[in-house]
Amino acid sequence: MPRQPVSRQSAPRLSEVVAALENLWPAERAESWDAVGTVVGDPDHDVTRVLFAVDPVQEIVDEAVKLGADLLVTHHPLYLRGTTTVAASTFKGRVVHTLIKHDIALHVAHTNADSADPGVSDALAGALDLRVVRPLVPDPTDPDGRRGLGRVCELDHPLTVRELAARAAERLPATAQGIRVAGDPDALVRTVAVSGGSGDSLFDDVRAAGVDAFLTADLRHHPVSEARAHSPLALLDAAHWATEWPWCELAAAQLDEISDREGWDLRVHVSKTVTDPWTAHAASSSHPSPTTTLPTSASRPPSSSDPLGAPN
Repeated sequence: MPRQPVSRQSAPRLSEVVAALENLWPAERAESWDAVGTVVGDPDHDVTRVLFAVDPVQEIVDEAVKLGADLLVTHHPLYLRGTTTVAASTFKGRVVHTLIKHDIALHVAHTNADSADPGVSDALAGALDLRVVRPLVPDPTDPDGRRGLGRVCELDHPLTVRELAARAAERLPATAQGIRVAGDPDALVRTVAVSGGSGDSLFDDVRAAGVDAFLTADLRHHPVSEARAHSPLALLDAAHWATEWPWCELAAAQLDEISDREGWDLRVHVSKTVTDPWTAHAASSSHPSPTTTLPTSASRPPSSSDPLGAPN
């Protein structure tokens, strides 16, 4: 019997990896105001190690340097509103200088990853063991009706708002904020809308969906007050970073699958570094009126002994 040829893996070029990422999250599906795609990087350089993270901040870039990564993929853009300087004396300029100095490319998938199938909100729903039913705001260009912003989900069995908040606190990465709740903690929840990142612009769509609860981030006083006045909808407000971090695991798994299929010699990592800007939380010691106390957050803090990978 003739010997079968031995398959040899090879390192892909940056242009090949970017093409794969653009296939997952096409730039044309980003919002018009967004800034996605490759920010820094030589298309002809080889890529052997990739790091996924939410924020392109110096702490993450330093982690990429320590890891020996050739490519950093982040959800949030580095320059969303443009710039006139990349001087190293500026915060973002220092990020650019560090990336170029160490031959690390930076690629951004933001709103094009929000609306993808699967996307940011699918990952959030998966982290909470919610069954996705449909997009909250469908993409009219998708004939299959699977892409779009947010997701409408169902629970396997009803939970109280209190229990759903506790699940979110346990399943999402730990942050100083934890989970805030507006609504009756003892109300039953069977259907949930979720949206990774800032979600209070979606209240009309959430009400139209007829769900029992909405889990998102960055909820503001007046929109929440108005939403509560319109319906008994329960609102769960998590930290922005925490609602988007699960996408990093999903995206890394997608690239891993592509790498295996293409025979690339590529290692993919997910940063566990918490880049949520809030660092502490002090509970109120007295109140003008009685309030309801929810369970103490059981969120798993990222391990300080293992800066790479993802929470178990």
